[in-house]
Parts: sequence; structure tokens; C-alpha cells
Amino acid sequence: MAAQILNSSILRKVAMGLSGIFLISFLMLHVSLNFTSVISGDLFNQISHFMGYNWLVQYIGQPILIFGVVFHFVMGFILEIQNRKARPIAYARNDSSANSSWSSRNMIISGAVILSYFCLHWYDFWFQELNYKFIEMNVPNETRYYEELVHKFQSPVRTFLYCCAFVLLGFHLWHGFYSSMQSVGFNNRYARALTQFGKYFAIVVPCCFIFIALFHHFAH
Repeated sequence: MAAQILNSSILRKVAMGLSGIFLISFLMLHVSLNFTSVISGDLFNQISHFMGYNWLVQYIGQPILIFGVVFHFVMGFILEIQNRKARPIAYARNDSSANSSWSSRNMIISGAVILSYFCLHWYDFWFQELNYKFIEMNVPNETRYYEELVHKFQSPVRTFLYCCAFVLLGFHLWHGFYSSMQSVGFNNRYARALTQFGKYFAIVVPCCFIFIALFHHFAH
């Protein structure tokens, strides 16, 4: 199956679309959970502790998520290389900006930056969790998550990097949301509504992440 995906351009696009939809669903869940930190530190602690010690989340959901992220970006690089090879030389001399948006022409750039953000995010939170639970073998503490989150956003440099990554995430979603839907066959009478919803999604979700980062940076 893996070989078929790599060798078929249609299957590659479908796989890319499915992984994109999966990551979009994760973003909706992630921003919803993170936003609770603005509403109530205690609520954020409760949710984070549940997520951190629930075996279904940790040993099934989390590996699937990591695979989905890696697969999506690897497939994106493969498709980008394939598209570059398929373009005629004369196409490069055309004014591509007249026919497509910046986000659609630079998905590989925004994707690379977002991947770097994921690496920073994993370093800040996921590796810290592994160290806390499996290396230092600490006793579970249900009240530590909110303070750890606040501490991360005290740094202006880290907060700035996070915000920049979220801006690029918005550009990536601006084209990627509908592209993912189109790749799996949603190119029908609902296409216009999906396009509009995708644009709202590409603005609202990154703005929520930026608001969360700036809120904790300036409020503490």
C-alpha cells in the first residue's frame, strides 16, 4: 500500500488531503483545549492531566498524531518535487502571481516553517512530559500544567516565534484547507461554502493561538 501511494500521483494527493483533514481536526481540538487556559487555570490543569495520563490518548492518539504530521509534510515535499519536475521551462517565466495566491505558491515554505514550529512545540512540551513522567519518574501533579504553560510564554523571543509560526499556519491553511477537501472529492455543490469556511478557519484558528500566546505573555 505504501509503495502504491508513493508511485501514484492521484493516491499521493488523496493521502495528502486525508492527512491534511486529520491535522485540521486536531487543530480544532488543540485550540479549543488551549483556550481553556485563558478562561480557567484549574480547568486547563484538569484537561491537561486527563490528556497526559489517559492511555488511549498517550499510546494510540499521540503516535497517530506524530505519524500524521510527519506523513503530511513528507508527502508535501514529495508532491512539490513532483510538481517542479512536471512544469515546462516556459511556465517559470510566466507571472504566477497573477494566477494564484502567495499561499498556494509557497506551501512548501510555510510548511517548512510550521514543521519547525512543531519541533519547538514538541521540545517545549512533549519532551518535557517524557522527562517528567518516564525519566525523572515524578509523582503525578494535577496542578502543574498551567504554570508550565505560563512559564513558556514569559520569553518574548519564544512568544514571537510562536506567533510568527501561527501567521504562517494561517497562510498554509488559506490554501490547504480547501485543497485537502478537493483532493478527497469534495469538489461539488458545497465547494463554495467549503472555500469560505476554510478562509474563516485559516484566520480564526491561528488568531486564537496568537491570542493565547500573547495573553499569557502580557498577563503574567
